[in-house]
Amino acid sequence: MADDCVWIATDAALASLCARLETSGWLAVDTEFMRERTYYPQLCLVQVATADRVACVDVLAIPSLEPLFALLQNPRIIKVLHSARQDLEMFFHLSARVPAPIFDTQIAASFAGFPDQAGYASVVQGLLGVTLEKTHTRADWSRRPLPEAVVRYAADDVRYLRDIYLRLRGELEANGRLPWLESANTALTDPTVYRPDPDTAWQRLRGLQRLKPRQFAAAKALAAWRERQAMTKNLPRQWVLKDEVLTDMARQLPADPDALQAIRGMQESLLRKHGEEWLALILHAGSDVKPEALPERLAARDEALVDVLMALVRIQSTAANVSPAQLTTRGELEQLVRGRRDLAVLQGWRMETAGKALLDLLDGKTTLAVHNGVLEMRSVNPN
Repeated sequence: MADDCVWIATDAALASLCARLETSGWLAVDTEFMRERTYYPQLCLVQVATADRVACVDVLAIPSLEPLFALLQNPRIIKVLHSARQDLEMFFHLSARVPAPIFDTQIAASFAGFPDQAGYASVVQGLLGVTLEKTHTRADWSRRPLPEAVVRYAADDVRYLRDIYLRLRGELEANGRLPWLESANTALTDPTVYRPDPDTAWQRLRGLQRLKPRQFAAAKALAAWRERQAMTKNLPRQWVLKDEVLTDMARQLPADPDALQAIRGMQESLLRKHGEEWLALILHAGSDVKPEALPERLAARDEALVDVLMALVRIQSTAANVSPAQLTTRGELEQLVRGRRDLAVLQGWRMETAGKALLDLLDGKTTLAVHNGVLEMRSVNPN
């Protein structure tokens, strides 16, 4: 076994491990899974670590993971993960519960001067000066036995996670930013984040704003159909129907099998099996389009104003040593330009860090100017 890592492959060993870990104040957690051929991720390995213990749980060899799920649900233990969303989705899919409370070190790093969505290896390098091995990033995690080097690679994902957790937590606590992180971590434990909803599957598609209302309604209907098929058959969405074929159907609104067959990339087998369903969905699309689902594009002048606001956000994020994405998004700034004020950037710490500066710029109290090659915010003289 790799270094100090313990391999857990029996019910008894898992129960013993979880009994030892349940007194810990925090627990570093990572998972390894396969998803290339399925809709739902297939869990292969769970790695856990505390200050004095590292373990890899072979979930393929253990019939019941209930002791592990109970440990992850223990409200007295902070679960430490890096880029937690996929791991939390995995646990929700398997147990219908989301581990809580959590501490996402990727989000924490974005409050400590790292770029948004900084990778685990880059945070470990930046905080600890350790260069992690990247050779096994595409390992076959379902293989047994796993090679020693692959197990060591997996163990490193929690071995150093505990160290960067302690460093980041200490830094954020020292500068008063732990409350900034709390709301983001809490949002990730909401079960609705991980519950598939076919009616919102259209949001994964690109270029829908260029569609007319009936085309948009067709795209929504086809995306919902594909999502249900993928869930039922446990297949990747793209295996059910490719994005480009789906969006082309929505753009062209075919009315008969010949028009469907003419769509580029259409597979004959899929056409024979589902063609009538698709034509029915397209025929009846158009009555359920909500105006707010397909907003009007901003005028060129307003798009330019959003660009200016984004520049101001970057100035404020640099001053605060925070990733711009933790302050706001371009989509939210578009809503700000449209006149909305019930936005996250105008609440709490974000209001103090960036929101007030954005409102001052919109109200004409300040402007942006270049001084010595640097973009700066300046007050506007009312006289």
